[in-house]
Amino acid sequence: MGEKGILYGVGVGPGDPELLTLKARRILSKADVLAIPERGAGEHTALAIIGDLAEGKERLYCSTPMIRDRARLAAAHDKVASDVAGLLEQGKTVAFITLGDPAVYSTYMYIHRRVAAMGYEARVVPGVTSFCAAAAELGRPLCEGSERLLIVPASHKDVSDCMAVDANLVFMKAGKELGRLREKLEEADLLESASLVENCGMEDERIYPGFAGAPEDSGYFSVVLVRRKKH
Repeated sequence: MGEKGILYGVGVGPGDPELLTLKARRILSKADVLAIPERGAGEHTALAIIGDLAEGKERLYCSTPMIRDRARLAAAHDKVASDVAGLLEQGKTVAFITLGDPAVYSTYMYIHRRVAAMGYEARVVPGVTSFCAAAAELGRPLCEGSERLLIVPASHKDVSDCMAVDANLVFMKAGKELGRLREKLEEADLLESASLVENCGMEDERIYPGFAGAPEDSGYFSVVLVRRKKH
């Protein structure tokens, strides 16, 4: 039997193709197969970011539904891992492309663990995160000196406790939770310290410092940064 292939989880950044790292480009160039997450909406954002690096590549579309049913999620991840393992067994190199960084709220790591547990080699290629890109667009630091940084998925239960933490805040995947998040920020007197960045690095990027003019809800690719005022 020939040599088995390697799985790479490749972070492609938040949206701007120029933020794709040199290592990501190298891995994508040599990969035999692109594994592409598919959430049912037909929006292959990660595929659009890598552009012509996808040309001529075999493609594996991976169903990764955005649901909270753990059993169904596990079954979906099992199926993707099995499909990837089949390709690795054939000696093919597989690059699973994922937005931002694979280690930050990414579907890829669920696949990574399963494939590694099957005995195959799996590696992670880091990428630029949405909140780092958003901070760059705002021209502001995420944290300085001894300041702490707390990263929270906006959809995670009640975020009131996060407001009380002595740290600058990042709320990821704000989307439909934006109205509720705005209320919590206002209650904590943090609204003026917050900025919403939608679709960072994409053509339809929008920035709302202090939430001025911000919509009541937004899309999946939304991040809110809160930098506490120094006293």
